[in-house]
Amino acid sequence: MAASDLALVQGLQNTRATLARWSAAPWPVLKGWLVGACSISAGLLLSVLVIGSAVEPGAARITFAGLTEPAALGAVGDVLARNALVLALHGFACVAGFIAGSSLPDQAERYSGLYRRVHDVAGPLAIAFVVAATAFSLATQAFALGAGAATLAAQGGISPALLLLGLLPHAVPELVALFLPLAAWVVASRRGEWHELLAATIATVALAVPVLVAAAFVEVYVSPQLILALRG
Repeated sequence: MAASDLALVQGLQNTRATLARWSAAPWPVLKGWLVGACSISAGLLLSVLVIGSAVEPGAARITFAGLTEPAALGAVGDVLARNALVLALHGFACVAGFIAGSSLPDQAERYSGLYRRVHDVAGPLAIAFVVAATAFSLATQAFALGAGAATLAAQGGISPALLLLGLLPHAVPELVALFLPLAAWVVASRRGEWHELLAATIATVALAVPVLVAAAFVEVYVSPQLILALRG
């Protein structure tokens, strides 16, 4: 059997064992993920508020279902499609962490010479790339959302702070769900438990999907009404 096959078998065994252990006692691991996801979400929302209050509104008109156009199921589908892409990217970051931190080192143990060196170097480089890509993604999201909030607030005659307050009912659960995989990545990296990240990907995505579905309906049918009530 090839080294890659042995690493895959070992990874699947670790994943099954990890999922079984978490199923028996889910709260300790879920608590760590939730704390991390809430922290990332709070940081992003604060950044959006600061940017939205500081930048000039854009000239292009922004559409928002329930505010600038009628609420419809099609808008829910658009929100879900957007969030599915983000969740997939964050899930792939978890898988990349598993490959770089667990699978590649397992394979490296079965090689020597140049092949061993390549495997030893590839893992840290892959982890560094994931960290850099994630940081860049969060920074661009903060700026884009902040600029959009400034423009939408100006269009609706409401302050960015009140606009964000009206968005919180869907934004908080949505962001926490989207950042669960990244939180799991952070927890695993701090503990050196890279072998658990494949299981973490499965668990966090499974938890995030129903939350994102509910948040999409709230975004289209509830948050706009709250924003209109806050505007008065």
